[in-house]
Amino acid sequence: MTPASGDRANPRWHTAAMSTPEPLAYSAAWAEAWNAHDIEAVLAHFHDDVVFTSPTAARVVPSSGGVVLGKQALREYWTEGLRLVPDLHFTVERVFAGVGVLVITYRNQGGGLVDEVLVFADGLVVEGHGTYLVSEGR
Repeated sequence: MTPASGDRANPRWHTAAMSTPEPLAYSAAWAEAWNAHDIEAVLAHFHDDVVFTSPTAARVVPSSGGVVLGKQALREYWTEGLRLVPDLHFTVERVFAGVGVLVITYRNQGGGLVDEVLVFADGLVVEGHGTYLVSEGR
């Protein structure tokens, strides 16, 4: 149910609970933390019970099926990811803001175009989704 349909009892739809940080400052700090390979700085913006999905997670942690549950599991996934990709580097291309949502479009070290979709509640990321550009013929 969406807020328009009247589900005001669900705190997730409460506008105060959906506050997002300033988009450009957040995305700059996000890229800086990733490029420094400072996982703790990235995780500082995530809720303990975060849900994160990514096709890369499915490859790095096959047992996850691409769904990482909780901050500690996210820490383990990203630590392994950095071990596997020691030259990881992100360049922010665009930033989109919605109600309780930021989307950071970036290029990775291989030139791949990626969108990181981040859903916020009370200023912390409660859901994150790594999404990758689909090329024709895939």
